[in-house]
Amino acid sequence: MARSWVTPLLFLLPAFAVYAAFALYPLGRAAQFSLFEWRGFGASTFVGLQNYVDLAGDAAFRAAIGNALVLIVFYAVIPLVVGLVLAAILRRGQVRGMGFFRTVIFLPQVIALVVVAVAWRQIYSPVGPLNQVLEAVGLGGLTRGWLGDPGTALASVGFIGTWVEMGLVMLLMLSGMSRIPAELFEAARLDGAGPVKEFFAITLPAVRGEITVALVLTIIAALKTFDLVYMTTSGGPGNSTTVPSYEVYFRAFDLREVGSASAVAIVLTLLIFAINVGVTRIGERES
Repeated sequence: MARSWVTPLLFLLPAFAVYAAFALYPLGRAAQFSLFEWRGFGASTFVGLQNYVDLAGDAAFRAAIGNALVLIVFYAVIPLVVGLVLAAILRRGQVRGMGFFRTVIFLPQVIALVVVAVAWRQIYSPVGPLNQVLEAVGLGGLTRGWLGDPGTALASVGFIGTWVEMGLVMLLMLSGMSRIPAELFEAARLDGAGPVKEFFAITLPAVRGEITVALVLTIIAALKTFDLVYMTTSGGPGNSTTVPSYEVYFRAFDLREVGSASAVAIVLTLLIFAINVGVTRIGERES
């Protein structure tokens, strides 16, 4: 009986050691730093949970959390809806060159986000292609500095996230739909089911597992996004695009408040964990 549970643990030990060294230990150190007031060098002062108490009344932190929740809509909800619809259309239409098409739509996932951010910053520029197109079609009144306007900056950054994540979601949905037996669709068509009824009766229930995976991946991407914000707006104008990951960087390296930055990081970790556990539980129950 002893060998029955010791042997599996021995096989898991190397992987767990690597995981502990590069994930659990840094997380533990961040939790330790969050209990101190420290500038990153010199002496530190133990303050207990004061850094967390201060976050509760910190307007910048609340704005960052609110912005991150808004980005979930752009990173997760919109890509999921659009990806599902497009994948169903492609699956039903049997488009030629599907392999090439899958590669093209997945490209944003393999391009460095810094490169993506620089490219979209040029597109959103006051003299960039987006404003030029609006002027060309007679909508010059809508032109603006998209990333410099507090009313449009967050949505502009979010749309970049939609563009990046939509290919991943569509690929996951196509993968799930490819496993649905063709006989089910043929039977539904013989019963007189149209495309919409076929989608809700067959396609959607069959890809619930892929939907859960897509939501987990995209929600994590939304909550931990840093590259796009740093390279496009640096959290501005004001606090309109600041997010928790950027707050960690800003507090640690600009304000030299390592304890506060670590507290933000721990809260962000717990938020990501809680949301994704909830999504996974709902997905498992629906399945």
